[in-house]
Amino acid sequence: MNLGTLLASIDPTPVDPKIPGFPRRLMSDPYIQNLFAERIGGRQYGKSTEIYKFEKIKRAKRAALAAHPGVELIDMGVGEPDAPAFKASIDALDAAARDPENRGYADNGGDAYKKAAARWMKEVCGVDGIDPSTQIVHSIGSKAALTLLPACFINAGDVALMTTPGYPVFGTHSKYYGGEVHNIPLLEKNNFLPDLSSVPADKLKRAKTLVINYPNNPTGASATPQFFADVVTFAKQNDLVVIHDAAYAALVFEGKPLSFLATPGAMDVGIELHSMSKGFNMTGWRLGFVVGNPLIVKAYADVKDNSDSGQFLAIQQACAVSLDQPDITRQIAAKYSRRMDGLVQVLRKHGLDAKKPKGSFFLYVRIPKAATNSDGRRVSFEKAETFSQWLITEKLISTVPWDDAGAYVRFSVTFIAKDQTDETRVLTEIDKRLQGSRFEFQASG
Repeated sequence: MNLGTLLASIDPTPVDPKIPGFPRRLMSDPYIQNLFAERIGGRQYGKSTEIYKFEKIKRAKRAALAAHPGVELIDMGVGEPDAPAFKASIDALDAAARDPENRGYADNGGDAYKKAAARWMKEVCGVDGIDPSTQIVHSIGSKAALTLLPACFINAGDVALMTTPGYPVFGTHSKYYGGEVHNIPLLEKNNFLPDLSSVPADKLKRAKTLVINYPNNPTGASATPQFFADVVTFAKQNDLVVIHDAAYAALVFEGKPLSFLATPGAMDVGIELHSMSKGFNMTGWRLGFVVGNPLIVKAYADVKDNSDSGQFLAIQQACAVSLDQPDITRQIAAKYSRRMDGLVQVLRKHGLDAKKPKGSFFLYVRIPKAATNSDGRRVSFEKAETFSQWLITEKLISTVPWDDAGAYVRFSVTFIAKDQTDETRVLTEIDKRLQGSRFEFQASG
């Protein structure tokens, strides 16, 4: 009797006809269900019927395109550049990739990128005196850094202070380690800056980290020098490590980028995360850097050294070339500023209270309470998700809803357009599609 026949005789579950003697039970045995870690759901993993909002958006887009074949869907929910990296970056990658010296593991190395990052911090962000050998380590994108940093600080029972709405990755991994997340809401009345005084004393006593992000995703809000100074004071008073996710730092529409590390005392309490993705059209290249307090940077590097083997050195060298050409980012920011002006004008024409942010490519807009279509049909919007789904279904305009701290939708000006003429065409089309509906809004106050 062979092994397959023996197993089949023990469990009469039908065998897979494509693999003679191999019981199906080995692929679906309930013992596997009992082995999943509690951090991802334990025995209930995979059983949830809840649909993540981005999956709802994908499904709605597919349905809208099927119902309106041949009609363009204007996707303003995509949070990544619509254009490829600049030619100088691509040429530098091509040359570096051909260098046999770059074939091996990068680990935490890559001196060219570290030194370029230090120069960029000085020339673009006004932060001088950074030692690239002790205060900068590359990351495989900001997301990877945010997944690793909780391992440096969060034990079971510790609290991570974060803002909501926001990018949840640091919080997700903090919970993996048994930590707790306390979210501070970003409210319009506070210019979408967190009210640090609102953190309950019992949470603050157990808190170890504060994660902030400016220019902000999704609100588009920018920090101020005074806010950053308040953060430094707050961190020192409460023994906190500050992690500033500065992925959109250089995408500003006026003045110079504002770095948290330019604040007096900031280097004592924190680090900043920078990314090549948004400001250099390099989302798929997966590179950024962690910079700041040398002890925190060292801790991150130690965890990273036990988590990955570094990004391809050719990518690091090509990105070093890019950092030395900050005009790339200025050109990208100018494009987004131009598009933002046009989008704000269109949305305000239809009554939406759109205000151009000072940076990023996100426009955060409070939703109307209802819309009446040209046929007299009135639709109420209970929350941002309802309005977002309506925009996709009725107007073939895709946005991202946020109901975490008020009902808003996030427009991104990274919509597909090959040139300025095409940008105008897209914005004109948005105007045309919104003309068929009259929006109602909540009374102010």
